[in-house]
Amino acid sequence: MTYDPRPKNTGFLRAHRLRAAGAACVVLTAALLTGCGQDSGSTSTGTETSEAARAVPERTTSPSPSPSASLTKAQEERKKLLASTKITFDKAVTTAEGAVEGSKVIELDLKGPDKSDDDTDASASASASMSASPTGASSSPSGSSASPSASPSATGPEWVAAVVAKDGTEHTVRIDAVTGKVLQSIEDPDQDPEDKSRTAERIAKATQTPQQAAKAATDKAKGTVTSLDLDDNDKNVLVWSVDVVSKDYKKTTVDIDAASGSVTGQHVDND
Repeated sequence: MTYDPRPKNTGFLRAHRLRAAGAACVVLTAALLTGCGQDSGSTSTGTETSEAARAVPERTTSPSPSPSASLTKAQEERKKLLASTKITFDKAVTTAEGAVEGSKVIELDLKGPDKSDDDTDASASASASMSASPTGASSSPSGSSASPSASPSATGPEWVAAVVAKDGTEHTVRIDAVTGKVLQSIEDPDQDPEDKSRTAERIAKATQTPQQAAKAATDKAKGTVTSLDLDDNDKNVLVWSVDVVSKDYKKTTVDIDAASGSVTGQHVDND
């Protein structure tokens, strides 16, 4: 008896392998697609985050600017001085001239509480002169009396004026720039007859009053008058030198011809 081997079902095996291979491909394809989707999502999310970071600038903190940051030290001092001053320039002129009968102002300065040593020296000289006098009275021909050695002092700003009597005698008058009260009126002890004569001649040549000079100066440079002085300029012309402080607290010095009232010069102090 001959044994015939059973014929192999090769078609079935081949189909089975193909189905297994196809299933594996499907699984592999699904895995690849899932991985690609995740990578794409990550890349997209990173790109959006980067673009958002660029669109919104990083917040920085900067100090708030001070309202007076642009002012210099001198301008700050002028601002403070003017804010505390109540008596105007023209009122100070009237008060100073009223303190010494028949006198005229030749110099006027607005000073703070820390005024210069020159004023203190003048006060001390007058006090020493008073102490040397047996009666304690002034020998001024204008009839004004010197202040006692313990003269009152202002705690705020002052107008310090130099006034000249009819005979050329010069006096220093201190005025409280808040109340308008005369704090002190003293005669300059260091004057000789020649000094008085020259001063009297200068006053006679100054036909423009301090008020007229101040108006001419403020017409040229808008602001507040803080100083005025009668003196000769570089060309030996008698002028009123007027200091005007503007709204930005810069100081302008305007020279006014003391005879004609015309402007002869101007200088701006930016400090």
